Amino acid sequence: MKFICIGRNYAAHAAELKHSVPKEPVFFLKQENAITRRNRPFFLPDFSEQVDYETEIIVKINRLGKCIQEKFAHLYYEEIGLGVDFTARDLQRKCIEQGEPWEIAKAFDGSAVVGKFLSKSQFQDLQDLHFHLLLNGEKVQEGYSGDMLFTIDQIIAYVSRFMTLKTGDIIFTGTPVGIGPVHINDRLQGFLEGEKLFDFKVK
Repeated sequence: MKFICIGRNYAAHAAELKHSVPKEPVFFLKQENAITRRNRPFFLPDFSEQVDYETEIIVKINRLGKCIQEKFAHLYYEEIGLGVDFTARDLQRKCIEQGEPWEIAKAFDGSAVVGKFLSKSQFQDLQDLHFHLLLNGEKVQEGYSGDMLFTIDQIIAYVSRFMTLKTGDIIFTGTPVGIGPVHINDRLQGFLEGEKLFDFKVK
């Protein structure tokens, strides 16, 4: 199982980080060790001074696929949910400045929080979904899937050109504007169309 994470899929977030808006999907990987699930605590790593939350709609792949056409992409997933792509922002900045890969900033153990999944059939349009994050009870991040630069099906088609998607793989579809740091004892709650899909603490 692997995580495929889409970067800069919301124009406002790209601007927030002073990055350009991509013409094609930009993606990076997290390995299986990165998963945090079942509302278990997220443990702040000791190698970073600033770990940021990035709340995202996630998609679970349900069958093997390679070079998938966009018109068939919807057949490769039945469930969507919410997750948090934790980022060691200070390390990421250093990597960018030095032209180095991002794995130490993005793919560290526990950095991919996976919340509850829902059947996609309960939604009329997956590109018309609202989601938000509460940090200690305060709404700090809001997203609307209609603002995605690349739709879920476009992402699946694009990524599958370069690597085989396998059953159980999870795609993080990009974060909207509003990222910020977390601290010990913070509580994070994520909602998709009003339904709570994760609720965990930082340790």
